[in-house]
Amino acid sequence: MTAAALRALHHGPTLPLVLPGPWDAASARVYADAGFPALATPSAGVAASLGYEDGRTPADEMFAAVARIVQAVDVPVSADVEAGYGLSARELVGRLADAGAVGCNLEDTDHATGALRDAHEQAEWLAQVRAEAGDALVINARIDTYLRGVQDTDETVRRGRLYAAAGADCVYPFAAPPALLAELAGAIGLPVNAAALPNGPGPRELGALGAARITFGPGLQRRAMAGVAETARELRAELSAEQSAELRPAD
Repeated sequence: MTAAALRALHHGPTLPLVLPGPWDAASARVYADAGFPALATPSAGVAASLGYEDGRTPADEMFAAVARIVQAVDVPVSADVEAGYGLSARELVGRLADAGAVGCNLEDTDHATGALRDAHEQAEWLAQVRAEAGDALVINARIDTYLRGVQDTDETVRRGRLYAAAGADCVYPFAAPPALLAELAGAIGLPVNAAALPNGPGPRELGALGAARITFGPGLQRRAMAGVAETARELRAELSAEQSAELRPAD
């Protein structure tokens, strides 16, 4: 599937575009078989499936996981590649192409310091990614102002406009108050990605509030693991009951 197909989905006819976040090939098949038109891998969910903390997955393992997900389905896949793992734009675009991803999520947090990257430097880098990829990659530019405690709508808009000018297809003001989504979308001029988080608005409500694209972070992987944990508890209880019965003295 092509980047053009994924890009078009951000503009309708059905909005918001809901992109489940598979963490491995098996979960990707489940979501594709359910009829979702595209998928977006979550870095934290993939990390957990590989035994890493979020932000600690080696680049080689992340790209290998993305490749397995892409190979398992016949719908477009966007990959969360965090802040790019220190790769040059050419290296990053090449690795994404080799994995088969037609979109990517790129954040403006500097992982070395945990602070926001200079907005102009981030925009320059995004422009380099766009130049290397041409139209073959849908770029979702994540804006981490709210995540990093910068509760400033003007700064979020400033960054979003810089990233839009650099060639981003979509912006992702992570952790922005849902009530601001329409304002941000209007001021930046690009489709806005919002995360459907536990105890927060669901996809339909986020769409009504102004989000064109909905992702879930690691939420779906964590829900699945909660189900695994419940199954494990039930199995353990069943075995404990059987063992107790075996040890009970005969009448």
